[in-house]
Amino acid sequence: MLNRLVPPTVLALLISELTILISAFVIPAYFLLPIDPMVWFLYEDGFLRIGLLVSSLVLGFYFQDLYSDLRVTSRFTLVQQVCMVIGIGFLFQALISYFSPALQLPRWIMMFGSLGLLLILPVWRMFYASLVMQAFTGEKVLFLGASDLSRRIAQRIAERPELGWRVVGFVADPAETESLTEGEVVAPLAEFHAGVQRIRPDRVVVGLTERRQRMPVHDLLDLNFSGVIVEEAATTFERVFQRVCIPELRPSQLIFSNELGPRPFILTVQNLYSFILALIGVIVALPIMLIVAVLVRLTSKGPAFYSQKRVGRHGEVFTLYKFRSMRVDAEAKSGAVWAQRHDPRITRFGKFLRRSRLDELPQLFNVLRGEMSLVGPRPERPEFVATLSQQIPFYRQRHFVKPGLTGWAQINHKYGDTIQDTITKLEYDLYYIKNLSPMLDLYTIFNTVKVMLLSRGAQ
Repeated sequence: MLNRLVPPTVLALLISELTILISAFVIPAYFLLPIDPMVWFLYEDGFLRIGLLVSSLVLGFYFQDLYSDLRVTSRFTLVQQVCMVIGIGFLFQALISYFSPALQLPRWIMMFGSLGLLLILPVWRMFYASLVMQAFTGEKVLFLGASDLSRRIAQRIAERPELGWRVVGFVADPAETESLTEGEVVAPLAEFHAGVQRIRPDRVVVGLTERRQRMPVHDLLDLNFSGVIVEEAATTFERVFQRVCIPELRPSQLIFSNELGPRPFILTVQNLYSFILALIGVIVALPIMLIVAVLVRLTSKGPAFYSQKRVGRHGEVFTLYKFRSMRVDAEAKSGAVWAQRHDPRITRFGKFLRRSRLDELPQLFNVLRGEMSLVGPRPERPEFVATLSQQIPFYRQRHFVKPGLTGWAQINHKYGDTIQDTITKLEYDLYYIKNLSPMLDLYTIFNTVKVMLLSRGAQ
């Protein structure tokens, strides 16, 4: 699961930049310290000081999305981002000086190390994006058929060079390739075998719109036995988009899948660490919740907390708790309706609560009561579930795990109030259910902190 969440190219970049970051502060120590550097490293917490600073810088790169998109689209923007990260490092050092001055890095080591990073990191990023990434993109992907789904996948691969894949073309009939350039078309469908012999792909993605009497079954079988990966476009879509493709999803695929849902042991483990982390969260966040509760009461009429019926695992209805972010009479006339962008029912302080997601903190008590997990599909209201289950295929299947305080859909898809947005989030939810694991939960929680601090996707 880890190699799907963090591609080898991203991991290699992280390791290389850790080496650069550590070296940038270790090397000046040998020239600037008035004492033996090894004494400082070992007996005056030198390694710990550098480690804390490097950790803050890596987090800065992470919050700047420099590990989610490795392409360098603008050198000026890249230098700006590196400057901002170094600024975060200086702020971190200033913060340390207040709480534990003994762990602060010496001034001149900080100055020379930061100057070195400002000169080296942008150059290394550009070198990595242009040359190293090309060496990683060694797996050649050939598409059999040029359907809309195949083209979406090809575009996504081009946007994510960190996957290590390279699209070498399409084998399709002329009717499907009218909008493709001449270089993208390898051969017509009837000449699939010759096209494969010429291209020598490592992976063949089957995306034919019509397969009857058209799919070269024997050629694909020979390729599979010869070590070439042959897979359906829906499978490739799931890998590159990290969500399932509902329009291509057939009930038979779900019925005969051995990897669809989480095993009981995984669910038991999830319940255990969700309870422990929620208990820690309540203890840590209790002062914040008390302050928020007082501010809600002071900024608008009505109670601080808001309860609402939601659908949980196996369709069981439970009471979900939130800090109130809307007027008390928000649904007095309209009844149950989705929240909208720039919703007039939301109070002024409620907008801040929703952007920061502090309104969700009381749901930690739902986790302690066993009604929710820390991670899972977001629970929906019974009125909406009844309607959406009729309109959207496989919507009911999202209720076979506990709903979550945060979720895979919430960190990957911005807020939307349309049916299409609901379908997209369901695609992420089904992917999560299929791949549920402690590693995926940890990754989701870690990215949720980023979403909260940057106020992304909240509504």
